[in-house]
Amino acid sequence: MKKAYVPYSHFPVGAALRLSNGAVVTGANIENASYGLTNCAERTAIFRAQMLHDVQGDTNIIEIAVVADSDGAISPCGACRQVMAEFCDADVPVVLTDLKGDELHTTVGDLLPYAFDSHQMDDKDEPDATK
Repeated sequence: MKKAYVPYSHFPVGAALRLSNGAVVTGANIENASYGLTNCAERTAIFRAQMLHDVQGDTNIIEIAVVADSDGAISPCGACRQVMAEFCDADVPVVLTDLKGDELHTTVGDLLPYAFDSHQMDDKDEPDATK
């Protein structure tokens, strides 16, 4: 959370990933005046993990934690849930918490049931450009 760049919302969020190789990768939310370009802590951590440890290769994300100074355990946005589903197995544990110690233990699959994935695009015929 200390590395968050939040000049607009003043709502820092931190995330940490534990990887199968023993590494811990952190992330924080990074805001932008054009709000749609803001990146959440969870996605920052996952993208860093991919760049540093190739988490789609031999290393896997095995646990996720997210924290904020919120009223109750913080909850990931939909975009972060979809990115988690792309880079993690459905059974990866996720701990959501706040600074008061409230915790919610869940999994990536429980956060986003019926996640869209690449299998839904498999074996599709090329679109006919003449139609």
